[in-house]
Amino acid sequence: MVPLRIYRHLIPQLAAAARSPSAPKVAASASCAPRPISPLPALAMAAYGTGACADSKLLFRQLFEKESSTYTYLLADVGDPEKPAVLIDPVDRTVDRDLNLIKELGLKLIYAMNTHVHADHVTGTGLIKTKLPGAKSVISKASGAKADHSVEHGDKIYFGKLFLEVRATPGHTAGCVTYVTGDSPDQPSPRMAFTGDALIIRACGRTDFQGGSSDQLYQSVHSQQIFSLPKDTLLYPAHDYKGFTVTTVEEEVAYNARLSRDKETFKTIMENLNLSYPKMIDVAVPANMVCGFQDPPSKV
Repeated sequence: MVPLRIYRHLIPQLAAAARSPSAPKVAASASCAPRPISPLPALAMAAYGTGACADSKLLFRQLFEKESSTYTYLLADVGDPEKPAVLIDPVDRTVDRDLNLIKELGLKLIYAMNTHVHADHVTGTGLIKTKLPGAKSVISKASGAKADHSVEHGDKIYFGKLFLEVRATPGHTAGCVTYVTGDSPDQPSPRMAFTGDALIIRACGRTDFQGGSSDQLYQSVHSQQIFSLPKDTLLYPAHDYKGFTVTTVEEEVAYNARLSRDKETFKTIMENLNLSYPKMIDVAVPANMVCGFQDPPSKV
């Protein structure tokens, strides 16, 4: 096998070719009929793992917690001497695993971040802060939850020379956000978006609690925030229940069983899901509102 480094000079051109206006476009439709998906160049797909510039390199790991089928994502700028890192949607049960990996890789965790106030597991952010006092918690201001940093739409979260852009994507809950890698030559290519429950592979999160709204979720995904990203953008959800790990904007526009439909059809689907009451919600939500502490520290 030829080492990837030999082809690094080709990656920007290949990534640009994948986004070329001449490539076939896929539009949202009420029909779920199969549509052709433009293949992405293999090297462009690999680019996000090595970085798209000489000064910053993205290390990326996708981790799984089986009880709640939650994905946790570790990103770090290993081109920076301190190897600053962020952890997205950590779970309390797997904090020791995650911190051990961070130690093994020689990373410095700066932020432990949540896409929203989860209802199916207790976040690991509070526990991480007790084990790594220098790490700071992050969640959206709209969530109303406590954290060291409350972010809003348009904010940028830097780790080294890399950053994540905050995009408000309410609908599953009122405070959902999607974190998206930057859109500039010194950022990873293709772009990556961490969608929480706003979009899961071929579906989306429910909209019947925590200020959720099917109308708002459809608007969040279709207008400006997710489906407006380049079609080769890699989408990473907070959960998967069928063994999928990653998708793209182009795939979801074509094949998402809910979000590829017109707005009224989508709302009808969401109103008739008839889902059971989340078994962890009465424990998880109160804990996650205070950074994951199930018994918040007493006020002095």
